[in-house]
Amino acid sequence: MDASVLIVGAGPTGLVLALWLTKQGVPVRIIDQTAGPGATSRALAVQARTLELYRQLDLADAVVAKGYAVPGVRLWLGGREAARIPFAAIASDLTPYGFLHIFPQDEHERLLIERLAALRVAVERSTELLGYAEDGGRVSARLRGPDGAERTAEAAFIAGCDGAHSAVRAGSAVGYPGAAYPQTFYVADVAGAGPAFNGDLNIELDQSDFLAVFPLADGGRVRLIGAIRQDDGRDLDKLSFDDISDRAKRLLRLEVETVNWFSTYRISHRVADHFRRGRTFLLGDAAHIHTPVGGQGMNTGIGDAINLAWKLAAVLAGRAPDALLDSFEAERRAFALRLVQTTDRFFNVAAAEGRLAEIVRTRIAPIALPLAAKLEPARDYLFRTISQITLNYRGEGLAEGRAGAVHGGDRMPWVKAGAGDNHQALAAIGWSAHVYGAADDGLRQWSEARRVPLAVFPWEKPMGHAGLRENALYLIRPDTYVALAETAQSVDAVERFFARTQIRP
Repeated sequence: MDASVLIVGAGPTGLVLALWLTKQGVPVRIIDQTAGPGATSRALAVQARTLELYRQLDLADAVVAKGYAVPGVRLWLGGREAARIPFAAIASDLTPYGFLHIFPQDEHERLLIERLAALRVAVERSTELLGYAEDGGRVSARLRGPDGAERTAEAAFIAGCDGAHSAVRAGSAVGYPGAAYPQTFYVADVAGAGPAFNGDLNIELDQSDFLAVFPLADGGRVRLIGAIRQDDGRDLDKLSFDDISDRAKRLLRLEVETVNWFSTYRISHRVADHFRRGRTFLLGDAAHIHTPVGGQGMNTGIGDAINLAWKLAAVLAGRAPDALLDSFEAERRAFALRLVQTTDRFFNVAAAEGRLAEIVRTRIAPIALPLAAKLEPARDYLFRTISQITLNYRGEGLAEGRAGAVHGGDRMPWVKAGAGDNHQALAAIGWSAHVYGAADDGLRQWSEARRVPLAVFPWEKPMGHAGLRENALYLIRPDTYVALAETAQSVDAVERFFARTQIRP
């Protein structure tokens, strides 16, 4: 075979999948139809959960250094700022990344490509997937290279990370039900000045068309994102920035000096019927797509990649049965369905028409949102949802038990521990165990014999506030989700878990 995994598509999802697999010793090929990485981007936000996972490949610090941590969100009404919600007051005890981080997708891709190149893996550019078929225990794919010649590539598995019009999804005959939003979206990269160039995310509430200004790292440049309705009589495919900029300039008091680039696009809300079919996997926009409101799309694709990577590595190494790969669809498709429903509801409220919707946006929201931000439960819920740290796999086959407020399937809560934090012990990609308090000798001996690292943290009150239980045992998956939570340090319970799943850590 040419590689163990053929990855089609070199956006963030495909690049992250290639990085995580390569780091685990899995040979990959990654191809893309384009001649090079994009020079513009719609995706901007890197959520806290993504940054937490990026610590596994020493990526988080680089992304934070190259991007911009947004300190808060400002709501605008009638051409004036109506309210400000600071992020620092929301998430300082939930994650080391308690902010909205802006790092445009084109810059993000270049960083991932550099890291992949350092591992001696290059993206094969101007290479198109023409078709593929499963042939016994492998996939045989027909590729057209930059010279126009057709070649065959063989791999154990194929991963479709090739976007909403996925050739891999088409080749697997997987349905992609859903519908298009009635709005056309636009994005403009502009330089200028004005009160909305304040370093915060600025959202305008007056009109039923979504309108937001996202700050960028250099301070004098922002990304303007909005939605345009279909019923205004214009040819939306031929719009220019001048056609849509009046409202943004008036309601957000923008003084635009330079338009670096401008584009329009349509978006749908869809979830594929299957994320796995035989030796084929669908990830990112090839598997799910939804409104850009909330900055979830790119992060969800990256989450898909990390979820799948450790499972593929385990199966290819003979440390787990093929059935482990079924959990990719079970876990990630369930999340995608919830996400599409959530973003749909939010966008429909934000873009709804009518007198009632106008009252909610212009009179209730500017008062209710800042008040909600002062309430800890409301702040936590808002940040946990958007940042994806609330994502869990409870009730699935790789989740058992409960200790404190932490269930099997939950993200391991983040807490400060000594001079650092407990997530520092999760930097390596592999199984591990945590105890907050004291570990007994039997558990220590098991950890050494099984070569499963055991991290023991002296008990502190903040650990209880985070939902952890003193002296409980938490068995943690390679993607830093809790597989097993046990109030007693039961080695037998851990062994039963591995026997049931047939995983050898």
